[in-house]
Amino acid sequence: MPAGQNVGPVLERLVEGLTALRNNGRFHEPNLDGTAGDYISFQSWEWPQGVGLYGLARLWLHTGDERLRKMLEDWYAPYREHGLPPLNINTTAPMLALTLLWNRTRDPRWQPMLDGWADRLMAEAPRTGEDGFQHDVSDKVNDGELWDDTLFMVGLFLAAYGEASGRRELVEEAQHQFLVHARYLCDVRTGLWFHGWSFERRDNFAGARWARGNAWITAGLADLPELCKLDPTIERFLNGVLATQIEALLPLQTESGAWRTLLDDPQSYEETSATAGIAYGLMKAARTGRAGPRALAAGKRALSYIMGQIGPDGVVEGVSYGTRMGHDLQFYRDIPVQPTGYGQSLAILCLAEGLNHMEPT
Repeated sequence: MPAGQNVGPVLERLVEGLTALRNNGRFHEPNLDGTAGDYISFQSWEWPQGVGLYGLARLWLHTGDERLRKMLEDWYAPYREHGLPPLNINTTAPMLALTLLWNRTRDPRWQPMLDGWADRLMAEAPRTGEDGFQHDVSDKVNDGELWDDTLFMVGLFLAAYGEASGRRELVEEAQHQFLVHARYLCDVRTGLWFHGWSFERRDNFAGARWARGNAWITAGLADLPELCKLDPTIERFLNGVLATQIEALLPLQTESGAWRTLLDDPQSYEETSATAGIAYGLMKAARTGRAGPRALAAGKRALSYIMGQIGPDGVVEGVSYGTRMGHDLQFYRDIPVQPTGYGQSLAILCLAEGLNHMEPT
C-alpha cells in the first residue's frame, strides 16, 4: 500500500454507502439469483446484508469505534423483537456478525437467537451425500447441491459461535463442512474452486471457476483459524488447500490489479467484490504466516484497484449481482452489475485489513 495513503476516510464513506443502500426496484426478481430476498437494502435480512454486517463487525473490532457497535445492535434489535426469517443457507449469514458482537459484549439479548439458530441448523438443515449442507436458499430447494458460498455463509458462523460458546460440536460440524466441500469443489487440476457440485448428476455444473466463489474460499480459509481452534490435522490440510489456491490465483490477476468474474476466462469482466475478497484473504494470510510476499504484493495491488472503484458517495462499483448456479459459462459473463451489501462489505474487509499493511509516512 502506498506510503501515507489515508484509508480511514474511504472506510467511513464505505460504511455510509452500505447503510444508505436501498432497493430501487431493479433486479428484485427471484429467478435471477435463486432467492426471493432484497439483495440491496441495508435493513433486509439476507446474505448480502449478512456479509455487510460481518464487514462492519470486523471494522468495529479493528477500530473500537462504538458507533459501529451501536449500528450493529440497532440492526439486530427489531429482528429480536419481531422474529427471525425462515432458516436456510443464505439467511444464516447475518448470524456471523451477531456472533462477533455477542462474543465481545456478552450481551444476554443475543445468545438465545444464536443458540436457537445453531440448534435448528444442526437438526433441520437439509443434507447432501456425505452429510454436506445442501445449498437451499430463500425460494429454491437445490436438491443434492453443494455451493462454495455455503462455507462463508454457514461454516464460519458454526466455527465462530461454537468456539465462543464452548459448543465444540458446532466447530466439529464446521470442520466437516470444509472437508466435504473441498472434496467436491476443489479443482485438483488448477487449484481453484468450482462454483458447485451436483450429487444427482455427479458433476460441477458448468465447471465455472467463479471469482466470487473463490473469494469466499480465500477469505473464509484466512478467517477460519482466527474464529476457532481447528484440529491440527485439519488445519494442516486446509492450509495446504489455501496455499494451492493462492498459487493458482496469482497469475490470473489482471494488469489493473483485479480478477475477472470467471477467473480463467479473458472474455469475462473484471469484478470488484471478488477482487476485494481475494485481496482480503491474501493480505490476511500473509500477515498470519500462511502466505508469502508474492501474495501480499498481489493483495496490495488489488487494494489499490478497489480504492479506485469506490465512488464519492461511498458506493462500490463493478460488483456482479447475486449469482445462482450457472449451467454454462455465458451465464456468468452476463450477470449484471449492481451495488450490493456484499460489495460494500468485502471492500470494507479489504481496506480494514489494508490498515495492517500501511507503510509509515
